[in-house]
Amino acid sequence: MSKLKPNKGLLKRVRLTSKGKVKVSRAFGGHLRSHKNGKMIRSYRKRKLVGGADLKRIGAMLCTRLTRGDKKVETTD
Repeated sequence: MSKLKPNKGLLKRVRLTSKGKVKVSRAFGGHLRSHKNGKMIRSYRKRKLVGGADLKRIGAMLCTRLTRGDKKVETTD
C-alpha cells in the first residue's frame, strides 16, 4: 500500500498549533476593501481556528489527527 500524502495546497494555507488545532486566515480580506470599514479590515488580519464541522475533512487532507478543544478527532488509521 502506498503512503498517505498530505494535500500540498492546503499545507500552504493552514497552520497547525501545538495542541493540534488548525488556524486559517479569514476570507474576503484580499481586495475590494473600499466599502469595508476599518474594524472589519482589522478583523481580516487575524487568523481564526477552524470549526469542528471542517476538522474531519481537513484532517483527512493533511493525514493527521486534529483536535478541537478537549476532544480528539480520529482521521487516519
